[in-house]
Order: sequence, then C-alpha cells, then structure tokens
Amino acid sequence: MAIESMTGFARAAGTVGIHAWAWEIRSVNGRGLDIRVRVPPGFEVLAEAARKRLTGAFARGTLHVNLQITSDAGPPRPRINEAALAGLLQSIARLPASDTVRPPSYDGLLGIRGVVELAEESEDALTVVEAAVLAGLESVVLGLKEARASEGRALEVVLSGHLETIARLTLQAEQHPARGVEAIRERIAAQVAALLEASQALDPQRLHQEAALLAVKADIREEIDRLHAHVAALRLLFDQGGPIGRKLDFLSQEFGREASTLCAKAGDAGLSRIGLELRTVVDQMREQVQNVE
Repeated sequence: MAIESMTGFARAAGTVGIHAWAWEIRSVNGRGLDIRVRVPPGFEVLAEAARKRLTGAFARGTLHVNLQITSDAGPPRPRINEAALAGLLQSIARLPASDTVRPPSYDGLLGIRGVVELAEESEDALTVVEAAVLAGLESVVLGLKEARASEGRALEVVLSGHLETIARLTLQAEQHPARGVEAIRERIAAQVAALLEASQALDPQRLHQEAALLAVKADIREEIDRLHAHVAALRLLFDQGGPIGRKLDFLSQEFGREASTLCAKAGDAGLSRIGLELRTVVDQMREQVQNVE
C-alpha cells in the first residue's frame, strides 16, 4: 500500500434535466480529519452523505467540500388553482344578493391565498437530482484519492532520498577514525596533560578517573545503533504504506534527537560536520513528513 499526501484537489460536474451540479474538494494538511461541507439550501441530506463517504475514504487532512447546484428553469411560474377558484365562485353564487356589496372581480379573487400558486418542482424531480449528485460525489471522492495518491508517490521519492542520505551519513559516522578507542584516548590524554601543565595542584589520579568517564560519554555507539534502528523502522513503514504520517513524524523527531546528541558528543570536527549534515537532512525530511496522511 502506497503512502498518500494530505494535499489534493478534485472536481466533478454534470447535468440532470434543467439542473447543473458541481462538486469541488480541496484537501490540505491537518492533525486529524476535519471535513467542512457547504451545500445549497434544501440539500442538507447531501452534506451528511458527503461527510460519511469522506470519513470512510480518508484518515487525515482538512477537507473543504463545496456543492453548487444551478437551474435553467428561471423564476417560478404562477399557476391558477382552477379547482379552488371554481369552488370559491360557487360559494359566492350561493350568497344572497345585496345592493350594498359589489360582485367579486377576478383581480380580487386572484389575490385570495391558495388561488394563485407558484409552480415548484415535484419531490420526484428533486429525488432524481439528488441521485445524480450522489453519483457525482463518488466520482469526486475517487478523484481526490487519486490526486492525493499521486502526490504521495512524489513524496515517497523525496523521503526515500532523505532516508538513504541519513543511512549513508550514519555509516560514515560509524566508520569515522575519530570515534575509535585510540583516537578518543589520545584526545583525552592531551586534555589531561594540558590541565596538569596548567596547575600542579590537580590530583592526577582523580583527573584520570574523570577522563575515563569522559571517554565513556564521548562514545557515540548508542546514537549510531539507534540511527540504524530508526532507518530500518522507516524502511518498514514505507513498505507498509497507508496512513503512516504520525509514525513518520515521530521517527523524524527521534532522528533529530540522535543527530543533536551526536553533534554534542563528537569532540571532532569531522564527526561534527557529519552530525550537522544529519540534522539538516532530518529537518528537510520532517518538513515533508507533515504532508503525509
């Protein structure tokens, strides 16, 4: 399973009858899964369907979802309810004649509520529209998955390059002459000799004990072993794929911690350069990791 990015864009559009619809989804980085949906009034059921489908398709990212629905029907057309008007006229005809009441006029009758109606689409027509838009939702979700997968493939190439650089630098640090026991002994011995020369009051035996402790602390074996272990763990994550962004972020922090410790314990210009280069590569990797789902 390949890794996916959290960034991507997808659009799907279509028509059904006099209606045109369009889904758009923009996906950006997020700590978790945050889905924000906007739909036209009256189509709230589609918003819930979108949230449910996207929740099942993605694990992380902030998704901005927008649905537009337009119609070529123009403004609502008035329609006379002839049955209501006929019933009203019949009721008026049964009223007794009166010299003080004028006979009803059509403009007065048409102003009565329910006689004139605005033609609206039937529920069946709206159901057809919703069905087409839901089919389009599936299309736009698949499009977004492909966009994020494509970006993920590019990210994996970049991250793999960083990983190989880290592995190479770790091996260089492990094989560097400055971390050999004899090299460390010589550096410590030179420091002890310099201190004894500066002050005869120092206890040589105690000074050599402290020097032995410093020699142990100067060994970067543990840091190198951890770096090798992190490299192996990261390669395994790449092989597994899927939503591994959080694990990648954790490992990149561990890489940074070991690189910093290596720099602090190096005691040699060559090892320090390797440690600084490690930190630079780890920072670059961690920046890219923030895009991984």
